[in-house]
Amino acid sequence: VQLQASGGGLVQAGGSLRLSCVASGSFRRLSSVAWYRQAPGKQRELVARMSDVGDTDYAASVKERFTITRDSAENTIFLHMNSLKPEDTAVYYCNAVGFLVGKGWSDGRQFASWGQGTQVTVSS
Repeated sequence: VQLQASGGGLVQAGGSLRLSCVASGSFRRLSSVAWYRQAPGKQRELVARMSDVGDTDYAASVKERFTITRDSAENTIFLHMNSLKPEDTAVYYCNAVGFLVGKGWSDGRQFASWGQGTQVTVSS
């Protein structure tokens, strides 16, 4: 299962971006999905996640500014980022946990995948 992230770029402080992450390959469905980011010299950190049933959780630094959504029919995950700040500058990675196809189209073996990362740069 491959995840392809896109939508990053250069934006001024206060601006907005929407990141997308499309899952492709042979699998039954995605369950939990998430976005992480890694700034230069820092560890990768969780930005936002959504559970299988739609519950969401955000890092304190992005609450009220970022929103994670998903289009299950298109196997796509989004991160809507508003009121961007220079400290949001990082490479953003999508992550998904899901299930391969089991017998009779049931949930098979679980998998976890990472996207390749998309650069977000916020200028002051």
